[in-house]
Amino acid sequence: MKNQVTRRRFLLSSAAAGAASMVPCFSLTPSDDQKQEDSLTLNKTPLKIGLMTYLLGSKWDIETIIKNCTETGFQSVELRTTHAHGVEVTLTPSQRAEVKKRFKDSPLETISLASAFQYHSTDPAELKKNIEGTKEYVLLARDVGATGFRVFPNAVPEGGAKEKTLEQIGKALAEVGSYANNNGVEVRVCVHGQGTNSVAVIKKIIDYSQSPYVYVNWNCEALDSAGKGLEYNFNSVKDRIKGVHMHDLHDPSYPYRHFFKLLSDSGFKGYCNAEVSRVSCEAVEFMKCYKGLFLALQNVI
Repeated sequence: MKNQVTRRRFLLSSAAAGAASMVPCFSLTPSDDQKQEDSLTLNKTPLKIGLMTYLLGSKWDIETIIKNCTETGFQSVELRTTHAHGVEVTLTPSQRAEVKKRFKDSPLETISLASAFQYHSTDPAELKKNIEGTKEYVLLARDVGATGFRVFPNAVPEGGAKEKTLEQIGKALAEVGSYANNNGVEVRVCVHGQGTNSVAVIKKIIDYSQSPYVYVNWNCEALDSAGKGLEYNFNSVKDRIKGVHMHDLHDPSYPYRHFFKLLSDSGFKGYCNAEVSRVSCEAVEFMKCYKGLFLALQNVI
C-alpha cells in the first residue's frame, strides 16, 4: 500500500531528522579548530621594506642597488651620503637629473638620503656649518627625487647644559625643516647619539623646535621601551614618524613584533629600512631571508 511505512524508510527518516537537529549546535558554537584558524588569519597589508645603505650596500653603485633591491623585493632605498653611490652635492644639474631618472625608471617606489649632519656643537661656526650643509643636501635630495633627508641630533656635550643643548638642536631643526618643506623634502631626525638616543629626548627636541616640519626617524634602539614603555613612547611621537631603521630582526631583546603592530595600527605609510652589518652569506640571499623574517614578524607569511 502507498501509505505503508517500511522499516527502512522509517530508519532513514529518523537519521535525517536527527542530523538536522544537530546542525544548529555546530553553527552557533565555533570549534576550537575554527577559533585557531581565525587567530592565524594572515595580514594582507604589510609594512613596506627598504634598505639603508650605511652598512649593507655601502659599496654598491646605483645600478647594483637597483638590481639587488629589485631581486629581493625591497621597495625603497635610503642612500647614505659619502658612500660609493656617489649621490653628492658635487653632482651637476644634468647628473642629478640622470640619478632621478634612473630611480624613477626602476621598480623602486621611492628613495631618500641620509647624512651625518648634527646640531649639538657649542661652537657657533660648527653649528652654522652643519645647518648650511643640510640645506645644500636638501637641494640635492629635491633634485634627485628623494622624499626625505635623515639628520642627527647628535649628543649632549659633557658638562653642557642639557636643556640648552636640546633647545639649540630644536631651533636648528626648525630652520632646516622649514627650508626642506619649501623644497618638497622631509627632514627626519634620528633617535640617535650620546644622550639623545631616547624617544623622550627626541620629543623634547621636537617641542623646542615648535615646527610642524621636523619629523622622526625611529631607530629601533634599546631605550625605545624605557620609562613608561614602548607603546607610550611610540604614541608620544607617532604622528611625526616618517622613517624607520631596523637592525637585527632576530634579536629577541627588541620587541619588533609589537613595534610593527603599533606602526601598522598608526597608519604609517613610509618604509622600514634595514640597517644591518653582519652579513654572513651572499648579500642578495641575506636580503631575501631578512625580508622573509620582516614579513613573518607581521604575520604575513
